[in-house]
Amino acid sequence: MTRIALMPASPQRCTTAATTVAPLSIVVPTLNEALGIRQILTALRPMRARGVEVIVVDGGSTDGTPDLAAPLADQVIAADRGRAAQMNAGAARASGAILLFLHADTRLPAGADRLIENALSPAHGRHWGRFDVRIAGRPWLLRVVATGMNWRSRLTGIATGDQAIFVHRAVFERLGGFAAQPLMEDIELCARLRRIGPPACLRTPVITAGRRWESRGVWRTIFLMWRLRWRYWRGESPQSLAEAYR
Repeated sequence: MTRIALMPASPQRCTTAATTVAPLSIVVPTLNEALGIRQILTALRPMRARGVEVIVVDGGSTDGTPDLAAPLADQVIAADRGRAAQMNAGAARASGAILLFLHADTRLPAGADRLIENALSPAHGRHWGRFDVRIAGRPWLLRVVATGMNWRSRLTGIATGDQAIFVHRAVFERLGGFAAQPLMEDIELCARLRRIGPPACLRTPVITAGRRWESRGVWRTIFLMWRLRWRYWRGESPQSLAEAYR
């Protein structure tokens, strides 16, 4: 059962009434992100000034991440460990008409809220979308990886969490949110969203840390992720894939 413990919200939150409805809620799942969480959240300040809500959902950090996040977010809550559970918990507490799920090591471009609002406007007929991604790091191969991720996403209509998936709240709730699985929760959600319609693919990139590729080796990580996706599409359980990933 998800446990939620609300920490004090920052007084910087803009309010116009007793109950504030944000145009966009950004949900950030965290687990031991003390080294980078302040930088990621500080970059969201201009959007918060425009009424965007930021919710950090911690999965049991032991490095002080919630305390570091509290002054820079509207809510910091606790949930059972696992991105799917954490993002669902954040969505349940969000007030925004649009939800954006942002990994704690990923930086949004300036004006991301306006780009999303335009992409999901009724005139475009889109219900969800994602950004292109750029991977920060020294290996030149990371640029090739990012390009491949972006083109694959355009061709398949499937996005990964690194691409900062956003969706109309009503659609997310109608689909029941993220599936309760320890891996590939982003792929599974996108497969269901794709049945409703294709994503809005924003070319302005988010920048995600390349630490996963650098720590494990770029080629090794590429082969691992492709192998896990292949096994997933063949029907292997997310639980066994999560063991292989670890």
